[in-house]
Amino acid sequence: MARISVFGGTGYAGSNVVAEAVRRGHSVTAVSRTAPERPIDGADHLQGSILDAGTRASALEAADVVVVAVAPRGDMAGSVEPGIAALAAEADRTGVRIGVIGGAGSLQVAEGGPRLFDTPEFPAEYRPESVEMAGALDDLRSSPESLDWFYVCPPAGFGGFAPGERRGGFRVGGDVLLSDDEGNSFIGGADFGTAVVDEIERPAHRRARFTVAY
Repeated sequence: MARISVFGGTGYAGSNVVAEAVRRGHSVTAVSRTAPERPIDGADHLQGSILDAGTRASALEAADVVVVAVAPRGDMAGSVEPGIAALAAEADRTGVRIGVIGGAGSLQVAEGGPRLFDTPEFPAEYRPESVEMAGALDDLRSSPESLDWFYVCPPAGFGGFAPGERRGGFRVGGDVLLSDDEGNSFIGGADFGTAVVDEIERPAHRRARFTVAY
Protein backbone atom coordinates (compact mmCIF):
# COMPACT_ATOMS: atom_id res chain seq x y z
CA MET A 1 0.00 0.00 0.00
CA ALA A 2 1.31 3.44 -0.94
CA ARG A 3 0.60 6.75 0.72
CA ILE A 4 -0.53 9.20 -1.96
CA SER A 5 -1.33 12.92 -1.76
CA VAL A 6 -3.10 14.56 -4.71
CA PHE A 7 -3.07 18.35 -5.14
CA GLY A 8 -6.23 19.27 -7.02
CA GLY A 9 -7.79 16.09 -5.71
CA THR A 10 -11.34 17.38 -6.13
CA GLY A 11 -10.94 18.37 -9.80
CA TYR A 12 -11.69 16.14 -12.76
CA ALA A 13 -8.28 14.55 -13.27
CA GLY A 14 -7.35 14.57 -9.59
CA SER A 15 -10.60 13.06 -8.36
CA ASN A 16 -10.25 10.18 -10.82
CA VAL A 17 -6.74 9.50 -9.51
CA VAL A 18 -8.00 9.65 -5.92
CA ALA A 19 -10.91 7.32 -6.63
CA GLU A 20 -8.73 4.73 -8.39
CA ALA A 21 -6.07 4.84 -5.68
CA VAL A 22 -8.70 4.34 -2.97
CA ARG A 23 -10.26 1.50 -4.97
CA ARG A 24 -6.91 -0.28 -4.94
CA GLY A 25 -6.49 0.11 -1.19
CA HIS A 26 -3.94 2.92 -1.02
CA SER A 27 -3.91 5.58 1.69
CA VAL A 28 -4.97 8.75 -0.11
CA THR A 29 -5.14 12.42 0.85
CA ALA A 30 -6.96 14.76 -1.55
CA VAL A 31 -5.67 18.32 -1.28
CA SER A 32 -7.75 21.25 -2.52
CA ARG A 33 -8.32 24.90 -1.73
CA THR A 34 -12.00 24.34 -0.96
CA ALA A 35 -13.82 21.50 0.75
CA PRO A 36 -15.13 18.87 -1.68
CA GLU A 37 -18.83 18.95 -2.53
CA ARG A 38 -18.83 15.17 -2.86
CA PRO A 39 -15.99 13.65 -0.79
CA ILE A 40 -14.65 10.34 -2.04
CA ASP A 41 -15.27 7.62 0.51
CA GLY A 42 -12.02 6.25 1.87
CA ALA A 43 -9.91 9.35 1.13
CA ASP A 44 -8.77 11.95 3.63
CA HIS A 45 -9.03 15.63 2.73
CA LEU A 46 -6.55 18.43 3.36
CA GLN A 47 -7.68 21.98 2.65
CA GLY A 48 -4.90 24.14 1.26
CA SER A 49 -2.96 25.25 -1.80
CA ILE A 50 0.18 24.09 -3.56
CA LEU A 51 1.33 27.70 -3.13
CA ASP A 52 1.30 27.35 0.67
CA ALA A 53 4.50 25.97 2.22
CA GLY A 54 2.66 24.50 5.19
CA THR A 55 0.22 22.63 2.96
CA ARG A 56 3.07 21.29 0.83
CA ALA A 57 4.87 20.09 3.95
CA SER A 58 1.75 18.32 5.22
CA ALA A 59 1.12 16.68 1.85
CA LEU A 60 4.71 15.48 1.62
CA GLU A 61 4.74 14.18 5.17
CA ALA A 62 1.62 12.10 4.46
CA ALA A 63 2.91 10.55 1.24
CA ASP A 64 5.33 8.34 -0.61
CA VAL A 65 4.10 9.94 -3.86
CA VAL A 66 2.58 13.40 -4.40
CA VAL A 67 0.57 14.02 -7.56
CA VAL A 68 -0.17 17.53 -8.84
CA ALA A 69 -3.40 17.93 -10.81
CA VAL A 70 -3.73 21.71 -10.62
CA ALA A 71 -4.45 23.82 -13.71
CA PRO A 72 -2.85 27.27 -14.09
CA ARG A 73 -6.05 29.11 -14.89
CA GLY A 74 -8.10 31.80 -13.18
CA ASP A 75 -6.37 33.15 -10.10
CA MET A 76 -3.80 30.33 -10.34
CA ALA A 77 -2.49 31.49 -13.72
CA GLY A 78 1.24 32.10 -13.51
CA SER A 79 1.50 30.48 -10.07
CA VAL A 80 1.35 26.74 -10.73
CA GLU A 81 4.79 26.43 -12.33
CA PRO A 82 6.59 28.03 -9.35
CA GLY A 83 4.37 26.03 -6.97
CA ILE A 84 5.46 22.79 -8.63
CA ALA A 85 9.09 23.94 -8.54
CA ALA A 86 8.86 24.58 -4.79
CA LEU A 87 7.20 21.21 -4.22
CA ALA A 88 9.86 19.48 -6.32
CA ALA A 89 12.68 20.99 -4.29
CA GLU A 90 11.01 19.92 -1.06
CA ALA A 91 10.25 16.44 -2.42
CA ASP A 92 13.89 16.04 -3.40
CA ARG A 93 14.97 16.79 0.16
CA THR A 94 12.45 14.38 1.67
CA GLY A 95 12.80 11.55 -0.85
CA VAL A 96 9.18 11.70 -2.03
CA ARG A 97 8.33 10.92 -5.66
CA ILE A 98 6.18 13.48 -7.47
CA GLY A 99 3.90 13.18 -10.48
CA VAL A 100 2.54 16.11 -12.48
CA ILE A 101 -0.53 16.00 -14.70
CA GLY A 102 -0.06 18.42 -17.57
CA GLY A 103 -2.21 19.12 -20.59
CA ALA A 104 -2.04 17.81 -24.13
CA GLY A 105 -0.80 21.14 -25.48
CA SER A 106 2.91 20.45 -25.03
CA LEU A 107 2.77 17.12 -26.91
CA GLN A 108 4.14 16.99 -30.43
CA VAL A 109 1.55 16.45 -33.17
CA ALA A 110 3.98 14.04 -34.89
CA GLU A 111 7.50 12.79 -34.29
CA GLY A 112 9.76 15.82 -34.63
CA GLY A 113 6.75 17.99 -35.37
CA PRO A 114 5.46 21.11 -33.63
CA ARG A 115 3.85 21.03 -30.23
CA LEU A 116 0.08 21.04 -30.26
CA PHE A 117 -0.10 24.53 -28.74
CA ASP A 118 2.09 25.88 -31.56
CA THR A 119 -0.36 24.82 -34.28
CA PRO A 120 -2.89 27.29 -35.76
CA GLU A 121 -5.81 25.11 -34.69
CA PHE A 122 -4.98 25.25 -30.98
CA PRO A 123 -7.46 27.51 -29.10
CA ALA A 124 -5.69 30.75 -28.18
CA GLU A 125 -7.47 30.99 -24.82
CA TYR A 126 -5.86 27.75 -23.63
CA ARG A 127 -2.34 28.49 -24.81
CA PRO A 128 -1.08 30.39 -21.73
CA GLU A 129 -1.84 27.52 -19.34
CA SER A 130 -0.36 25.00 -21.78
CA VAL A 131 2.83 27.05 -22.06
CA GLU A 132 3.04 27.32 -18.26
CA MET A 133 2.69 23.56 -17.81
CA ALA A 134 5.33 23.02 -20.51
CA GLY A 135 7.56 25.23 -18.41
CA ALA A 136 6.90 23.01 -15.39
CA LEU A 137 8.03 20.02 -17.46
CA ASP A 138 11.21 21.85 -18.48
CA ASP A 139 11.86 22.64 -14.80
CA LEU A 140 11.52 18.97 -13.87
CA ARG A 141 13.84 17.90 -16.68
CA SER A 142 16.51 20.27 -15.36
CA SER A 143 16.03 19.23 -11.72
CA PRO A 144 18.70 17.30 -9.77
CA GLU A 145 19.01 13.65 -10.75
CA SER A 146 18.11 12.73 -7.17
CA LEU A 147 14.50 13.89 -7.71
CA ASP A 148 12.19 11.07 -8.78
CA TRP A 149 9.35 12.45 -10.93
CA PHE A 150 6.94 11.60 -13.72
CA TYR A 151 4.81 13.86 -15.91
CA VAL A 152 1.70 12.57 -17.68
CA CYS A 153 -0.21 14.29 -20.47
CA PRO A 154 -3.81 13.29 -21.18
CA PRO A 155 -5.00 13.25 -24.80
CA ALA A 156 -6.56 16.27 -26.51
CA GLY A 157 -10.17 15.25 -25.81
CA PHE A 158 -9.77 14.67 -22.09
CA GLY A 159 -12.02 16.49 -19.62
CA GLY A 160 -15.14 16.55 -17.53
CA PHE A 161 -17.14 17.45 -20.63
CA ALA A 162 -16.59 13.87 -21.88
CA PRO A 163 -16.07 11.52 -18.93
CA GLY A 164 -16.57 8.35 -20.95
CA GLU A 165 -16.93 4.82 -19.61
CA ARG A 166 -14.22 2.65 -18.10
CA ARG A 167 -12.82 0.41 -20.86
CA GLY A 168 -9.99 -1.18 -18.92
CA GLY A 169 -7.38 -0.65 -21.61
CA PHE A 170 -5.42 2.15 -23.27
CA ARG A 171 -2.22 2.89 -25.16
CA VAL A 172 0.85 4.50 -23.61
CA GLY A 173 3.05 6.88 -25.59
CA GLY A 174 5.87 9.34 -25.07
CA ASP A 175 6.12 12.89 -26.39
CA VAL A 176 3.73 12.55 -29.34
CA LEU A 177 -0.04 13.02 -29.16
CA LEU A 178 -1.92 9.71 -29.46
CA SER A 179 -4.95 9.53 -31.78
CA ASP A 180 -7.04 6.67 -33.14
CA ASP A 181 -7.65 5.85 -36.81
CA GLU A 182 -10.46 8.43 -36.96
CA GLY A 183 -8.25 11.14 -35.53
CA ASN A 184 -9.86 11.07 -32.07
CA SER A 185 -7.57 11.69 -29.12
CA PHE A 186 -9.45 10.65 -25.99
CA ILE A 187 -9.46 8.72 -22.73
CA GLY A 188 -12.15 8.50 -20.06
CA GLY A 189 -11.57 9.76 -16.55
CA ALA A 190 -11.58 6.35 -14.87
CA ASP A 191 -9.01 4.90 -17.28
CA PHE A 192 -6.84 7.99 -16.93
CA GLY A 193 -6.90 7.50 -13.17
CA THR A 194 -5.91 3.88 -13.76
CA ALA A 195 -2.91 4.97 -15.86
CA VAL A 196 -1.64 7.30 -13.13
CA VAL A 197 -2.05 4.75 -10.34
CA ASP A 198 -0.41 2.09 -12.54
CA GLU A 199 2.62 4.38 -12.77
CA ILE A 200 2.64 4.84 -9.00
CA GLU A 201 2.44 1.12 -8.34
CA ARG A 202 4.83 0.02 -11.10
CA PRO A 203 7.10 2.94 -12.06
CA ALA A 204 7.91 2.82 -15.76
CA HIS A 205 8.62 6.50 -16.43
CA ARG A 206 11.21 7.77 -13.98
CA ARG A 207 12.18 11.36 -14.71
CA ALA A 208 10.15 11.18 -17.90
CA ARG A 209 6.95 12.36 -19.57
CA PHE A 210 4.38 9.98 -21.01
CA THR A 211 0.89 10.16 -22.45
CA VAL A 212 -2.09 7.80 -22.60
CA ALA A 213 -5.12 7.44 -24.87
CA TYR A 214 -7.40 4.79 -26.35
